[in-house]
Amino acid sequence: MKMNVCDIMKKDVVTIKKDAPVSAAMKLMIKHDIGSLLVKEGGEYGIITRKDIVNKVIAYEGDLTKVKVVEVFTEPILTVSPDISVKEVARLMAKSNVRRFPVVDKGELVGIISNSDVLKSFIK
Repeated sequence: MKMNVCDIMKKDVVTIKKDAPVSAAMKLMIKHDIGSLLVKEGGEYGIITRKDIVNKVIAYEGDLTKVKVVEVFTEPILTVSPDISVKEVARLMAKSNVRRFPVVDKGELVGIISNSDVLKSFIK
């Protein structure tokens, strides 16, 4: 049976605005037990991860309440369609060395897929 991204993606995507302080991003990640937040600005998507916060702010003793998401997040990032196969998204992850993709359908954010989701789909 062929599985598509829509079959295994997480639908409850937590987002944050570019101008939010990094401390707000950290609180959301902890509250939702996730490692990244999507940042949407117009039709473009970005991502802020725990690694960004540790490597770009905490390591250099930045003020988590003053440094903004826009200063440390990655943009733009690739998006995928909910209709592509899980194997295709796995290949895209391998080629791009990216672990997470926003899932976009007709210009709307409908989910997020991570390498953990791909891995779990092959265990079932």
